[in-house]
Amino acid sequence: MKIIVLGNQARSMSNFWSVLIRHMHRAGHEVVCCAPPGDPGSEAALAAQGARMLHYPLDRKGLNPLRDLRTTGALLRLFKDEKPDLLFTSTIKPVIYGCIAARVARVPHVYATITGLGYAFEADSFFKKCVNRLSALLYRTALAGAEGIFFQNDDDIAIFRQSGILGARARILKARGTGVDTSRFALAPLPGLAADGSLEGPPVFLLIARLLEAKGLEEYAQAARMLKATHPRARFLLLGPAEQGLGSVSLETVRQWQAEGCIEYLGETRDVRPYVSAAHVMVLPSWREGTPTSIMEGMSMGRAAVVTDAPGCREVVREGYNGYLVPLRDPQALAAAMENFIRQPKLMAEMGANGRQMALEEFDAEKVAARILEDMRVPVLV
Repeated sequence: MKIIVLGNQARSMSNFWSVLIRHMHRAGHEVVCCAPPGDPGSEAALAAQGARMLHYPLDRKGLNPLRDLRTTGALLRLFKDEKPDLLFTSTIKPVIYGCIAARVARVPHVYATITGLGYAFEADSFFKKCVNRLSALLYRTALAGAEGIFFQNDDDIAIFRQSGILGARARILKARGTGVDTSRFALAPLPGLAADGSLEGPPVFLLIARLLEAKGLEEYAQAARMLKATHPRARFLLLGPAEQGLGSVSLETVRQWQAEGCIEYLGETRDVRPYVSAAHVMVLPSWREGTPTSIMEGMSMGRAAVVTDAPGCREVVREGYNGYLVPLRDPQALAAAMENFIRQPKLMAEMGANGRQMALEEFDAEKVAARILEDMRVPVLV
């Protein structure tokens, strides 16, 4: 069986779907990963999992219909040449244009994963509402030919139903995000935490996210500014790549926060583990997620979390057990939750241990991958 795994970046495909790809390969299937070119390191990592790499053109963030038409045409040619038995696709544009091309190319089995709704579904302006209507139309067209659609939280399913995207016969499937490789993201000791629960050094909070408004970066900066006034030793780190286009936060803005002394920007990295190891608490004040991978990775390494009570985020954090849920776009509430850890450092260890247990029991990537393959009815050939 030939399986094409289609995504918008080789890096995200390597980071999030490596375990699934390895499972496909071990089951005796030919796996072809398709992503835009330009990341040989991630492509080498995918090849190490047993996949062959192909490229196609994609403008991830743009709204130029001619470029998207070029993407659809390139995927159509690719599918006709490769003749896959199954397409597994994730992220917005690969789902939309991949499913449309696969339908025309008569790919026998097509599965899509909705990893988050993105900019178009924020709908807090006239322009976004127009983009939302167009996106709903494209999704409805694309997913009409899908054999199954994976969702990562119930809120996204409800929105897709309300928007008229899902037909009455749509086969809805649930997945625990991409899962987390609990052996790779192994339990790490909390730095400077004494046996009596006291903290020898400064408390360190870490937000891992692309530089986007919807990740709650402004709220994080405001909360950090408040806490610095009363807890000047506390550190508030931000790790993630810059973005361009709609909904992005400029590097100039981030550097201004850094100049104020409230945020420390660490740039981007291929391996987040050293940064998670050096932190005490993970933070993600996102407006909505599919399922937040950075929080699952932190949980797996034994880190408590502070996230918004928003779709996706509330799938991974239980209030008072492995972290705190705070109201959306509320810097004061975010600051108060983080201050709980500053005042009671022992909570870092207690909630971090609970998070590790949740990661092992509910979010382990091996279990998630096995369930996805089972739901897609992919046979074991070896």
